[in-house]
Formats: sequence, structure tokens, C-alpha cells
Amino acid sequence: MDVLFRNVKELVELAESRNVLISEIMIEQEMNITGRSREDIIAQMDNNLTVMEQAVERGLNGVQSVTGLTGGDAVLLQNYIAKGNSLSGELLLDAVSKAVATNEVNAAMGTICATPTAGSAGVVPGTLFAVKNKLNPTREQMINYLFTTGAFGFVVANNAMISGAAGGCQAEVGSASAMAAAAIVEMAGGTPSQSAEAFAITLKNMLGLVCDPVAGLVEVPCVKRNAMGASNSLVAADMALAGVTSRIPCDEVIGAMFRIGQAMSPNLKETARGGLAATPTGKAIAARIFGGTA
Repeated sequence: MDVLFRNVKELVELAESRNVLISEIMIEQEMNITGRSREDIIAQMDNNLTVMEQAVERGLNGVQSVTGLTGGDAVLLQNYIAKGNSLSGELLLDAVSKAVATNEVNAAMGTICATPTAGSAGVVPGTLFAVKNKLNPTREQMINYLFTTGAFGFVVANNAMISGAAGGCQAEVGSASAMAAAAIVEMAGGTPSQSAEAFAITLKNMLGLVCDPVAGLVEVPCVKRNAMGASNSLVAADMALAGVTSRIPCDEVIGAMFRIGQAMSPNLKETARGGLAATPTGKAIAARIFGGTA
């Protein structure tokens, strides 16, 4: 197995020395690791893109989870955007609504593409289908967007963690948001170095985020965390494109996230024993859904 890169530093150096996109390096990495053809790998990612698009569309049409805890917020956001007087701006809120739409579909037991997990599946497609309206990418560029997120996700998965059970929500929505920020930069014409800066800026601002699902379900606060993650991605991408850099290198930020995850109490890592899950209302919701006393 020939691994082209193991960390972000190697990834960026490889892309810049060869004057190619990060997404191209990731395609080659996948070819080397799996032994599959370029066409096969791209076709699979094309299918992932279709699944994402369908999930966004379904969520924007309105869905409701079995528990009733989540659903309909993506529609509310689109209605609010249509009024034309939002404070955050149309593109940012569009990304937020589409991230929410995806996670509402997940909560309603619909089909989504885990990027990198089901609980954080809204950020990457939410931002992608929002910036699509701004940048008008080709289908190939949209597929490349996913390969770029995959390149950074590969580094995180192999040097830290991407599951809430292992590292808290910083490892899920935090990683997803940073991955999306890096891909936004590439799609907007930024350099590989700027993609890395965007990743670092995003993840730095989500360090320590706990995983505290109410009633143990991937609904509250997960759906809204994807919304905030999407907004974080866009702001960080703009900062990187403006020339803002992270004083802490990207790989060191990933290392810090890993150590924070290790130090985090098990009560704050997907066990539903702490944080919002342990509030009076959180306990009451769990009791209502599963029986017992709050």
C-alpha cells in the first residue's frame, strides 16, 4: 500500500510541488490504497454526491423524526431567507438550512452520506450546495470538493478521531466543518496552503465541543450543531482566502483535538450522561421517549 501523505503538511507540499489540486492527490491516494481505477473511484464519489443532493432536497421539502424532536427547521430557514431581510446573509443561511435539512433526514431515518459521520453529515453537503449557487461549479468540481474533504478527513481519522464516542463532537461536527472549509477554499480558487489554514481556523474554534445527545439520539443538539458548523466553515474559508493564517499549524491543531478528546470525560462523549442530555429537560425528554422517570 503506497500512502502519498500521512498529514496535512505532506498533503499540501505534495499538491503545491506538483501544482495540482488537493482533490487530485486524494484521488491518487485512494487509487494506491484500494487498487481501484480512477473511473471507479470517481463514479463512487459521484454517487455519494447524488445521495447528498437527494437528502438536501428531501429535507427542504420538510421531514419529521419519529420522536418529534426534530424536523421542519430547514423549511423555516428557507422561508426566512425568502423574506430578504436576514442578518447573516443569504449564502450563509442557505448553507445552514441545507445542513439542517440533511441532518433532519438522518433523524427521520432517511438516507444520507456520512461525512465523516451520520451525526455530522449535514455540514459538507450544506456548504457545498450553498456555494454552488455562488460559484457555479461543474459536476466534476463538486465531486472534487468531496475528495478534498476526504483528504483532510483521512488525516484526521488516521491521526486523531472522527467519532463522538472517541473524542466528543469536536471530532464529528468539528472535523466535518474543518473539512468543508478546506474544500470551500479550493472551489473558490484558493491555494492548498489556504485550504489548510481554513481547516485549522475552523477546528481551532470547535475544540472541546462535547457530544451530549439528548436521550442518546442523533437529534438534539446534533442538528443545530451542524448548522453552526456550516457557518463556521464559511467564515473560516473567507478568512483564509483573505490571507488570514492560523498561528498554530494545521497538524498541531489536529493533535490538540486528539489530546482534548482523550482527556474528555466519558460523560461528554456520546453516552448521554452529561451536558445537555443531563439537564432536567433533557432527562424529561428521555423519559418520555423511553419510559422511566426523569
